Amino acid sequence: MGEISCSTGINNGNGVNGNDHSVGGQRKSCWYEEEIEENLRWCFALNSILHTGATLYQDIQLLDTKPFGKALVIDGKLQSAEIDEFIYHECLVHPALVNHPNPKTIFIMGGGEGSTARELLRHKTVEKVVMCDIDEEVVDFCKSYLVVNTQTFCDPRLDLIINDARAELERREECYDVIIGDLADPIEGGPCYQLYTKSFYESIVKPKLHQGGIFVTQAGPAGVFSHTEVFSCIYNTLRQVFKYVVPYSAHIPSYADIWGWVMASDSPFVLNDDEMDLRMKQRIKGENRYLDGKTFISASTLSKGVRKSLDNETQVYTEGTARFIYGHGTAYKHYQA
Repeated sequence: MGEISCSTGINNGNGVNGNDHSVGGQRKSCWYEEEIEENLRWCFALNSILHTGATLYQDIQLLDTKPFGKALVIDGKLQSAEIDEFIYHECLVHPALVNHPNPKTIFIMGGGEGSTARELLRHKTVEKVVMCDIDEEVVDFCKSYLVVNTQTFCDPRLDLIINDARAELERREECYDVIIGDLADPIEGGPCYQLYTKSFYESIVKPKLHQGGIFVTQAGPAGVFSHTEVFSCIYNTLRQVFKYVVPYSAHIPSYADIWGWVMASDSPFVLNDDEMDLRMKQRIKGENRYLDGKTFISASTLSKGVRKSLDNETQVYTEGTARFIYGHGTAYKHYQA
């Protein structure tokens, strides 16, 4: 749930910034406000509203924010901001790619923004990336407005598919070295919460991995108080399917929280920080801005309370026992109407 509001206040004579408008000694400013949970909201000032619209599946907005640059908002939830999206996407992509001995073929579930594919295509070993997003309008929107990924969409190694990720994985005969879940958050009425379930991981994802393959997914808020929304449940669900499961997290400033990812495989993750750094140096074009070996070791060392909570988590994510983060998707709102 996100709202844009404009307010008018007294101009104190010190001037205004950005696209604030001053008329007759008054200053007009616009703000984006997101309801993170009941009784808690997060807001920041806007330079301008670049686009708003609705697709068959989701509401979409592109905002030019003062603190975070261009920000993509889907179903009232901030998905990505220009100034810090590299933290999220480096954490999602590189630990799995570096831990795999020779990743050549990758399947992205979601990822319509293009940033996950961008990070994958920096790896010299990667020969093919299949990016499957259900919402063509969102993909076209991101192609048009997010110029940072323009070259990514032109890379011949990228195979862009518009389809439901579950259906696409089911119909394909080939397997992959790494499968990445860059899906929207599991919210009630959202388009993809079924892709966080045990049955999906067990019957669709795991059989489509080569031997030694790795699955990694974004897993929602992972803060001291917010990790019980979905992070702990997704972690516990993957523990029922894979032998080795590693949860990790990082602070994303524009999310106003710690964010979580979970990496899983039937082969152990054995690299230390120096070995991760060596592989990054050998395999990745350019230099990461956030992630290196020591950063990943730190990211996968969760706080005492969160570790204890994850160890004690008993719920398994199913369609009948789904957990959701706070908010509602377009489908829910249409149903309520």
